[in-house]
Amino acid sequence: MSIVDITTDEGRIAEPGWLARAEEVHRELRPQLPEEYVEKMQRVFAGGARMSVAVDDDAVLGVAVWRVYEDTSIGRKLYVDDLVTTESARSEGVGQTLLTWLEARARKLDCRALTLDSGVQRARAHRFYFREGLSVFAFNFRRDL
Repeated sequence: MSIVDITTDEGRIAEPGWLARAEEVHRELRPQLPEEYVEKMQRVFAGGARMSVAVDDDAVLGVAVWRVYEDTSIGRKLYVDDLVTTESARSEGVGQTLLTWLEARARKLDCRALTLDSGVQRARAHRFYFREGLSVFAFNFRRDL
């Protein structure tokens, strides 16, 4: 298994073939993504996000959408928008490999923390994050508009 960066540091799609193969896996987490997936992701990347995928031969096993930014509470951090392993490869180390790779990238980019949000209904994901040494440090509130 290896990790492939689909985007450049400037947010351009560097690997369109991998992006096309990542869509199906990404939709396992985000089925509501629009039919115009590439156009949607181009807008997300233009806003600072990056995508990296875990691959085995020509198959995408996992997807990470992430970004680096600085805020007033933590400082510079790597925030993971989406982290998903395809159902058929769960519990085989794909998520752990992606998370380890993201942490190494965060350190390389001089981040003080790696953060993510996980829906309250995702108990299996929560167990994974706790097992990987992440902790709950804040509540995330929202109001739909």
